[in-house]
Amino acid sequence: MRRQIESYWRQIAAVAPAMPYAALERVAVELLRCRERGGTIFVVGNGGSAATASHFACDLSKGTRYAGLAPFRVIPLTDNMPLITAWGNDTSYERVFAEQLSALVRPGDVLVTISGSGNSPNVLAAVDVAREHGVLTIAFTGESGGRLAPMTDLAIRVPLPDMELVEDAHSIITHSLCVALRAELRREAAQQDLVVPAPLAPALSAWEVD
Repeated sequence: MRRQIESYWRQIAAVAPAMPYAALERVAVELLRCRERGGTIFVVGNGGSAATASHFACDLSKGTRYAGLAPFRVIPLTDNMPLITAWGNDTSYERVFAEQLSALVRPGDVLVTISGSGNSPNVLAAVDVAREHGVLTIAFTGESGGRLAPMTDLAIRVPLPDMELVEDAHSIITHSLCVALRAELRREAAQQDLVVPAPLAPALSAWEVD
């Protein structure tokens, strides 16, 4: 058992040099641009990726806030269980995100999708709605990208074979984006000589690098 555990951790560590860092930076830039134009970032995911979507929305919404600066407007479409079950019952499970998104999406918004397989029908249906409204679409997916990667404007594929590893990498991706965005907003706040209350702007830890 220990050998399997160690092997798992080695695989996680080994993927770091292969990650598409330029594309990840572009994701961060697009999220910043969405905030600057007052748009909303919608996040979706199925199964374990639904938990990652909710976690990312929490971190991006709260963990990057600075007093005096416009916050990120973030809505995870994974969290309203009464609405999800209503749409699932009255239409189909495939429509649980698409129907929510169609009622809320506006020009200038961004849709972030998370799917290890890249083939979750409810995630793909949400992308279809976003494309109909001319909204930028971002995907965090697995090695093949599935059907999702070619449908989206910007796809981050994790070059790992196993779903557990891919899902772990997605969590690392979202945390790394939040750390980078928080540092960027900290610089913006410093340039404007804003006083930042501690509850809104957690102190940067020693391993965070500008």
